[in-house]
Amino acid sequence: MLAARQPWRVVNVAIMRSKNCRSSCRRLPLLLLLLLPALRVTVSYECIAQSVEPSETIRVDSDLVDLKVGVVSLNSQTRVSSLELKDFLVLEDGQPQQISFFAAADAPFDLVLLLDLSGSIADKLKLVRRSAKSFVDATRPLDRVAIVTFTDVPHLVSGFTWDRKELKNSIDKIEKPVGGTNFWDSLDYVLETVLSPGSNSRRSAVVVMTDGVDNALPEVFGEGSRITFDELLDVVRRSESIVFPIYLDTEREEVKRHRTPSSAYPIARDQLTRLAETCGTTLYKASQLRDLDSVYDQVIKDLSTVYSLGYRPTNTSRDGKWRNVTVQLVDHQDVIAHTKRGYFSKSYRRQ
Repeated sequence: MLAARQPWRVVNVAIMRSKNCRSSCRRLPLLLLLLLPALRVTVSYECIAQSVEPSETIRVDSDLVDLKVGVVSLNSQTRVSSLELKDFLVLEDGQPQQISFFAAADAPFDLVLLLDLSGSIADKLKLVRRSAKSFVDATRPLDRVAIVTFTDVPHLVSGFTWDRKELKNSIDKIEKPVGGTNFWDSLDYVLETVLSPGSNSRRSAVVVMTDGVDNALPEVFGEGSRITFDELLDVVRRSESIVFPIYLDTEREEVKRHRTPSSAYPIARDQLTRLAETCGTTLYKASQLRDLDSVYDQVIKDLSTVYSLGYRPTNTSRDGKWRNVTVQLVDHQDVIAHTKRGYFSKSYRRQ
């Protein structure tokens, strides 16, 4: 017997407030609240397209495939111009898909800055604080920011806020930590708790600064994360949030101090690369903490070229199999699009 679907799961809504539908969209949430207890309905609206007021994004759709698409110019000296829905072509297993949700690149994000404070980084808190403030300064005014640090456990320094002064005050209160490195558990905590799935309609991303060495890696001292890397990769793959990993090179210093075997670093870099590839992002690199200011600035610039697309697959089979996804730009030879490589379709669950 198929599991009963709850009424609110049947409502498929993809709405962007625009100048042409501002008043009707404003009344929609109240209308839905009145109808939901009595009806199972499927609602379709034309207010799906672009908006210059991206902070009001509402999506209630369990069947919508959500894509975060980065657009990069092939010429580093050329700025990427604004694109529209008609400029994108989505293919699933080679088959064109109809885009039913679109959010422009200027739509705001909920950003989590996740900072690794383990090992030798703990001795350089002054630089960490300064670079974290640079990240806050680089973010866009409409983006909300939260800050999490971690060693063997994650610590919420600041919840989501637009108040940059409050964020910087919280950064000043970061204290020298103790403990090992449970990187995988900490990223899982951010994705599953701080960015709780389904709890927010805003776009979300995690910018994580780390050397990637979890104590669970072979020959690394310490217990390490409870979640495995493959399990974390599955969480990332299924998440609607995107991850921007920044590799901070601590290898020479850590190996010299006999804290970490050199064999751990190639594995850590490979895993960070796989995280980036899963999200369709890039592995950024900082040779030292002083490089983070420019790296954070580049991350925010790249984030400003991320579009959100959604579609309902023409392949409606719920078999749990992998679906390959590619995004192409129509009549734009000077730019390329990158996104996650695909997703696992949902499967029926029997009671």
